[in-house]
Amino acid sequence: MRSLLAAALLLSLPAAASTWEGDPAHTTSTFSVRHMMVTNVRGEFGKTTATVHQDDQDITKSTVEVTVDTTTIDTRQEKRDAHLKSPDFFDVAKYPTMTFKSTKITKGEGSKLKVEGNLTLHGVTKPVVFDVDVTPEVTNRGQTHKGVTASTKINRKDYGLNWNQTLEAGGVLVGDEVNIQVDMELKKVNPAPAAK
Repeated sequence: MRSLLAAALLLSLPAAASTWEGDPAHTTSTFSVRHMMVTNVRGEFGKTTATVHQDDQDITKSTVEVTVDTTTIDTRQEKRDAHLKSPDFFDVAKYPTMTFKSTKITKGEGSKLKVEGNLTLHGVTKPVVFDVDVTPEVTNRGQTHKGVTASTKINRKDYGLNWNQTLEAGGVLVGDEVNIQVDMELKKVNPAPAAK
């Protein structure tokens, strides 16, 4: 009888969970794409935010949401950045953000995860899979931190980013495959102090 009561009590308790938020000051979202079929051009977005609702007992039951401000694109070339912000590419006036919402998380070896979800870019939503590596947690001055590195590849044409130019010698100016990487520091949201 006692064991049944104990089991019932455990089932009635909420699952251990925590909320983590991305620290924009210690987060970098970068991309690279082939230029003229000879080299990679790299750029980054200056503002990325994220919220992770983590199941502390089963990481695979956690959820992830990330928002990237596409208006903050920076490739260190003002003219190129203006073109990327235009309707030829990101059309930031109409689509100022890119978002990712997880649908499934699978454990890999060690600290590695596969995070599946929906990426919405340029008004188009497609499924993608991020390879994620998570660092151990560190606590400093009462604040718990951990880092994640997430990477994936997409075809920009899947999202309607079709602009290109044909080169005189053959080939195209801009490659279709885009490599994306997010390096993010997450901070655990400490519970609010109880009201007195």
